[in-house]
Amino acid sequence: MRFDVFTLFPGIFDSPLKESMLKRAIESGLLDVQLHNIRDYAEGRHQVTDDYPYGGGGGMVMKPEPVFAAVESVLGLEVGNWKLEVGAESADTPSTRSVQPLTSNIPIVLLTPQGRVFNQHIALELAQHDRVALICGRYEGFDERIREHLATDEISIGDYVLTGGELAALVIVDSVIRLKPGVLGDPTGAIDDSHVGGLLEYPHYTRPSDFRGWGVPEVLLSGDHAKVDRWRREQALRRTWLRRPELLERADLTEAERASVLQLARDQAH
Repeated sequence: MRFDVFTLFPGIFDSPLKESMLKRAIESGLLDVQLHNIRDYAEGRHQVTDDYPYGGGGGMVMKPEPVFAAVESVLGLEVGNWKLEVGAESADTPSTRSVQPLTSNIPIVLLTPQGRVFNQHIALELAQHDRVALICGRYEGFDERIREHLATDEISIGDYVLTGGELAALVIVDSVIRLKPGVLGDPTGAIDDSHVGGLLEYPHYTRPSDFRGWGVPEVLLSGDHAKVDRWRREQALRRTWLRRPELLERADLTEAERASVLQLARDQAH
């Protein structure tokens, strides 16, 4: 899978892409991350990529020209193929024309606090594509025309503000690529993760079986896989109810599991 990342600070990606799972995925050919410096597509000797906002106010705004030029060049979207809106008189009358870029088969994701909040469902959605473009914002934000006429999606990784979109891009790359077959050492590893089935993951234990007097649940030492599976599901339900009860509203539960949740609620009430 290929990610094209458009950024003003490509150096931020150096260390994360050279460690752990991302490094192995790149070395095995399962992941390709291409970094594109937006400044390289800015015109003029100083390669300016931001300017003061119309209407005044604090902060600077990312200019549309270098962002459009970078994305169009890398993804092969040709400006010459833009079309006039029906009713526009001619290409020589810019005051009466409206243009729309070609539809991209590659998701062009704007990383912004205003986007839909990233979750496991969106990660699975993006994993269906072989190539995804991520545009990292900086300063006060983007010129609105980037949002309206270039991006096909907007994603936020949470209800808070970062200095730029680079960390958000890394979060998305990491979350999405681990869903691709062969990336994780355990083929079923991504299936059991928190949020995949709508629940938080069950507790894990490893050796030693006794640590400072704290033991391991007997069921995990029993060798009975059916009992272990049942215990893990029960623990996932309990943990989700205690920590993120709102997730249970969307989770795929059996009638027996829903009854268990109701019993947890009754026990808590007493």
